[in-house]
Amino acid sequence: MIDRAIFESLQTKIDQETAVRDELKDIVQNLARKGRSTQATLARAHSTPAAQLDPVLADVTKELLAQKDEITRLKAVADKHPFYKYNGVWSRDLQSLVTSIELTAWLGGLTEYKSSPEASFLTMEEVGRFLGVPVNLKDEDAFHLTLEEYLLALVSMIEELARLAVNSVTLGDYHRPTQIGAFIKDLFNGFQLLNLKNDVLRKRSDGIKYSVKKVEDVVYDLSLRNLIPKGQGV
Repeated sequence: MIDRAIFESLQTKIDQETAVRDELKDIVQNLARKGRSTQATLARAHSTPAAQLDPVLADVTKELLAQKDEITRLKAVADKHPFYKYNGVWSRDLQSLVTSIELTAWLGGLTEYKSSPEASFLTMEEVGRFLGVPVNLKDEDAFHLTLEEYLLALVSMIEELARLAVNSVTLGDYHRPTQIGAFIKDLFNGFQLLNLKNDVLRKRSDGIKYSVKKVEDVVYDLSLRNLIPKGQGV
């Protein structure tokens, strides 16, 4: 006969793990809800001229700080448990948050967290400082922003900027597509220097070339119509 206490002990462990996941999911649901609000506010940038973005950026920053509070709550719980056992619960929403942070930085917000006022985006360490979390930990089992999450967020930002390039033309802003084109081309060149082992990350980064081509086509059409000065193409 098998001692039933063995399975009762296993059930206790299952219940404990379920309780941890439920606690994490409650926090992540709040993070995701606030994230949708942030993305809705950021979407206004697609219909707002660059010169009138300050109110949008102010609203987005408030939304990001609200999400930062949820990250602080999440970290407090996650630090008590093995990181990679539960990382899948929040990884996607954390990536979305970092994408929103990077878009806001590119549009001219979060200047106090940039290495220089001219910087176009935040480094991984600067994102970590904004969120108040460590990054790319190797010698400690604690909540952190992983390298893969950061790079995937950059890819998502590039895709969103390619969309912004098209919408900028409808607003009569012919300079922004050239600015976006130069920026994402530089980022694409940076990604090409990486020897990526993660299959998902490698496939997503390979897709950057389509975003680059999309913006190049926009700039090419503008140059054919003499809507941008010669020599300002991507």
